[in-house]
Amino acid sequence: MRAVLSLALALAGTAPAAAVTDLERLEALEQEVSLLKQKLEAQHAEAATEASTTPIVGAGADGFFLRSPDAGFQLRLRGYAQADGHWLSDAEDAGDDTFLLRRVRLDFQGTLFEHADFRIMPDFANSTLTLFDAYANLTYFPKAQLQVGKYKPPVGLERLQSATATMFIERAFPTLLVPSRDVGVMLWSDQIGEGLLTYQVGGFNGVRDGGSQDVDSDDGKDVAARIFLHPFRPLGNEWLDGLGIGLAGTWGRVDEQAPAAFRSTPAAANFFAYRGASAAFGAVSGDGQRVRVSPQAYWYAGPFGLIAEYVSSEQEMRRDPLPSVGGDSIREDLRHDAWQVGVSWALTGENASYKGLIPSSAFSPGQGTWGAWEVAARYHSIQLDEDAFDGGAASLADPAVSVRSASGWTAGLNWYLNRWVRVMVNYDRTSFDGGAGTGNRPTEEAFYTRLQLSY
Repeated sequence: MRAVLSLALALAGTAPAAAVTDLERLEALEQEVSLLKQKLEAQHAEAATEASTTPIVGAGADGFFLRSPDAGFQLRLRGYAQADGHWLSDAEDAGDDTFLLRRVRLDFQGTLFEHADFRIMPDFANSTLTLFDAYANLTYFPKAQLQVGKYKPPVGLERLQSATATMFIERAFPTLLVPSRDVGVMLWSDQIGEGLLTYQVGGFNGVRDGGSQDVDSDDGKDVAARIFLHPFRPLGNEWLDGLGIGLAGTWGRVDEQAPAAFRSTPAAANFFAYRGASAAFGAVSGDGQRVRVSPQAYWYAGPFGLIAEYVSSEQEMRRDPLPSVGGDSIREDLRHDAWQVGVSWALTGENASYKGLIPSSAFSPGQGTWGAWEVAARYHSIQLDEDAFDGGAASLADPAVSVRSASGWTAGLNWYLNRWVRVMVNYDRTSFDGGAGTGNRPTEEAFYTRLQLSY
């Protein structure tokens, strides 16, 4: 009994000491956990601070990019190159069989302060530096964006389409009658009604048909406008969603601006030009009002694609006699017209698009995939005003070298190895009315190819 009591007293005397020791250990452990938590929070804060100030660099399907973490500042580097081969039926009349670099372009795009986009696109083809696009676009109001600089005026449907997305290697005749690039300011939006309506209206320096310039050559200016509607888009029908119709045009005055020669495709040989200076008359120049009108449409439904447009370009022209000869000036109000219809079909079932076809699988023989294949066909025509040929030696155009009309059809086969590489093969046949000393200019036949790399 005495032993049990002694043991109980001993245990009662040591319990408080053990409890104190465990409590101290627990407090020390809590302190260590608290310190570790503080260190982790500091590390997380430091990492967050570093992430908020470190630019993001990467590359993907849309090219190379550099951007701030909040995406308020961005720089995207894209570009494309097109290596062509032209093989002509009659090299002496149409040009030479040749390989050429048709386009070699770098495309710098970016964003400043979130709401100011920009684009700079130079071209290096033929070892010559040419600035095609250089503009800023303010997006503070998505339904009323403001674009300023050098870019494509909103007129021709195929001209507004990227050269990397067209059905054919070269654009059709209507593109000859619309401006290529001009300097100006434009109010526009494609975000009305979730893509239901696109509008563009702006003022530009004014360039000749098919022309491009950086500096204005006269006091006249052009107003350009375009409205494009997807009428069935609200219905959500996949077969009607890709139907678009539009109307575009320009109006302005021309003061002593020399008109350009028109070139056939793909041979790039002149088939129409106004007269230059002679022993009795000076060169032909524009003088007065110029009006262009272009109804246009496209339809993309599954693998099917269609593009159609008409362009009318009317301009007052003048040819003055030399002071030593005297006499009255020759004046004519000339109207040239062109139209085209092109269709395509994706043999491998991909969806056709105005922005280009994206293959569902890349070319990989080891895996049994062959990319995407597409066939295309086109008919296009241009008619030059008959009044340009009236007046014999005093006419505005020389009927011995300039045609009255040209019509052509094109057949094409496109192979998309992947979304960045495309091989194109076209056969083009163009016939002419007039354009020779007697009779018609010889029919031009051409077989041409393209390897396109774009990213």
